[in-house]
Amino acid sequence: MTLQTNLPSSAVPGPGGETVPVWSDPSVDTATRVKALMAEMTLREKVAQLFGVWVGASAEGGEVAPHQHDMEDGVDLDALLPDGLGQLTRPFGTNPVDPALGALSLLRTQERVRSANRFGIPAVAHEECLAGFSAWGATAYPVPLSWGASFDPALVRRMAAAIGRDMRSVGVHQGLAPVLDVVRDARWGRVEETIGEDPYLVGTVATAYVQGLESAGIVATLKHFAGYSASRGGRNHAPVSMGARERADVILPPFEMAVREGGVRSVMHAYTDTDGIPSAADRELLTGLLRDTWGFDGTVVADYFGIAFLKIMHGVAGDWAEAAAAALAAGVDVELPTVKTFGEPLVAALEAGDVDVALVDRALERVLRQKVELGLLDAGWDPVPEVLRDVPADVLAAVAGPGDEAAVAALRGTVDLDGPANRALAREVAEQAVVLLANDGVLPLGPDVRRVALVGPTAEDPMAVLGCYSFPAHVGLAHPEIPLGISLPTLAASLRAELPGVTLDVLPAITLDGTSDPSSTGAVSTAEVAAADAAGIAAAVELARQADVVVVALGDRAGLFGRGTSGEGCDAESLRLPGTQQDLLDALLATGRPVVATILSGRPYALGAAATPAPGEPGAAAIVQAFFAGEEGTPAVAGVLSGRVAPSGRLPVSVPGTEGAQPTSYLAATLAQATDVSNIDPTAAFAFGHGLTYTSFDWSDLAVSVAEAATDGAFEASFVVRNAGGRDGVEVVQLYAHDPVASVVRPVQRLIGYVRVPLAAGASARVSATVPADVLSFTGRDGRRIVEPGAIELRFGASSADVRLVAPVRLVGDVRVVDHTRELHAPLVVG
Repeated sequence: MTLQTNLPSSAVPGPGGETVPVWSDPSVDTATRVKALMAEMTLREKVAQLFGVWVGASAEGGEVAPHQHDMEDGVDLDALLPDGLGQLTRPFGTNPVDPALGALSLLRTQERVRSANRFGIPAVAHEECLAGFSAWGATAYPVPLSWGASFDPALVRRMAAAIGRDMRSVGVHQGLAPVLDVVRDARWGRVEETIGEDPYLVGTVATAYVQGLESAGIVATLKHFAGYSASRGGRNHAPVSMGARERADVILPPFEMAVREGGVRSVMHAYTDTDGIPSAADRELLTGLLRDTWGFDGTVVADYFGIAFLKIMHGVAGDWAEAAAAALAAGVDVELPTVKTFGEPLVAALEAGDVDVALVDRALERVLRQKVELGLLDAGWDPVPEVLRDVPADVLAAVAGPGDEAAVAALRGTVDLDGPANRALAREVAEQAVVLLANDGVLPLGPDVRRVALVGPTAEDPMAVLGCYSFPAHVGLAHPEIPLGISLPTLAASLRAELPGVTLDVLPAITLDGTSDPSSTGAVSTAEVAAADAAGIAAAVELARQADVVVVALGDRAGLFGRGTSGEGCDAESLRLPGTQQDLLDALLATGRPVVATILSGRPYALGAAATPAPGEPGAAAIVQAFFAGEEGTPAVAGVLSGRVAPSGRLPVSVPGTEGAQPTSYLAATLAQATDVSNIDPTAAFAFGHGLTYTSFDWSDLAVSVAEAATDGAFEASFVVRNAGGRDGVEVVQLYAHDPVASVVRPVQRLIGYVRVPLAAGASARVSATVPADVLSFTGRDGRRIVEPGAIELRFGASSADVRLVAPVRLVGDVRVVDHTRELHAPLVVG
């Protein structure tokens, strides 16, 4: 492409000796480049950089085509592109496209975008990457709730780096992840997308994910800022009624940590309103806190259609221009997924003087700075993605040209986004995330087990390990004619491979949700499904009576907006297992055979008598929980059942004791727990942080450096963990803080540190903790964060309900006010 020569030029020649504009010269500082470019842009050219267009890559390698959605108006790319374009929305994640042909399609589209505008500015291409790169044929990693269950930020960082490398290799620049919402009500459908119910766990794991993604050159995007997960009744998009203290002490800390420590370059606003203020129009949140206080200098992008929702859903804007003005004033820089409010409505308001052009310039400066940092404005920027750089130019030119069928066939399948290294990493994450909730000794399955009955709706369902934002569940289900693109072994197949000498009898028995029969080719009534489920339960009972052990395969089906039992818009009325799964589980328990419940789900469920049997009644012999553990999830679960995998996962969310006691969280004050003034007992069946192993650990020799420390000081403590069992294992040491008396009501305890401690059988290690007074801070009565003098208990435990050692200490001195520069961690070190 030839750049116009009448534009301001740099003194430094370009790569071919030609004179290049200042903004294209990588030797010039970013601020100067951005300022020079902005000075030359018309109003329409400025606005064009502030929105995206939703596109779908061509399956034949041609240019992308605008995606149509019921929230969108038609988009005329030919009319838009002469002014430029800020972003390309989901070129890989909209339709099933071979990765090589998708990369070529994106390349050609970028060339079209660059050549159409007079500055040669390409678009930022963004994609979803919540459980891996959301593209056909890309590795489906475990969902974020499994990341939390691993309690292993370093592993999550490695996974994110691998995801980022795959995205960059095909030409993507930005990833819409991670989710930092803290679970407040497990009925919310998007629990699977979260990391857990504790802000410190969410913050540390999410920050590691950000660091991994950014290390690969991908712009990570924090979402959803802020409060989305606290919606009333666990209903998607419902209003949020929390107070300022809950927001400051529970919802915001993970975002603060990721901004301060992650190097994150983008933030996405939440859909919800808090106390009547929509996040997309909340200047105190998006500018006052995020930028002015925390110092974030990246871009704030809209959640899809979120700016339009200011008019449609929230009713705080009368028309599209008012919605655009409110979002810009609050601090939103980019409208996604496509142009609606930031297009002609905004331009007209600007030209009429109804919106200050300075708001556009403020957003534009951030957008262009990011494009400079990505190298997109460099004169030598190469639009050819890594995966196509070794493909001969004539081969690329032939695709979508005369006689292109052979060229398309030659290119198809040349890019592997699910290679052995990816699958090995996916398996490692899955294996660390499986949580053994209960075990009476039946696991691992011993040599005396010769016949196993595997029954339940997830036994032969390959999709049972995938979350809502995995490509096969998010997009692939709408294209049943297209292969899944990745190998998804069923639990039945994985158990057969894991237990070759065992007879495995398999029976799905019932439908997953009690509303549809997957085996039926036509419509069936609710009564017919109910009758089929009842017959299936009876058949499962007969099969169980012939088995040494019964493995019952339960769980969820991920979907969107009511098309699943878990996922975006798939909220639950209660935490009872979907459909007739509890009935199946109860019937199998009644057989008296040892029952191993395996739950492949996106949220925790109450398990009735299996988890909390009445006196004299049988409970489950073992319970294994896997939160949508990805494409290697069933081998991981099967490995735990066989004993090949030593379980080390811990619960990132509590498993409820009853199906209706919501919302609940371990992070609760005394009156939010079981009391004698309410007949509802919210006590969890299995508490946050819980998880069993195939060995046992002794904790001893607690030593504390000082019993008192100033409110600006620190405590040091250490103790010994010994593997007292007969096989290698991992203990996850968790440090909780308990503040017996405070000036405001506090949670009984909260997590402030954790570490995985791998130990060989018989081995021991000393675990040391440093606890700065800062991490004991909270929001006081006047809204300021304070460290308050008084008694504190440092509780070292194997879970929030299994405290092993307690160090009573005291903070002394004056009340101390702290801010966003405070210490965020109480490091635990294994020596």
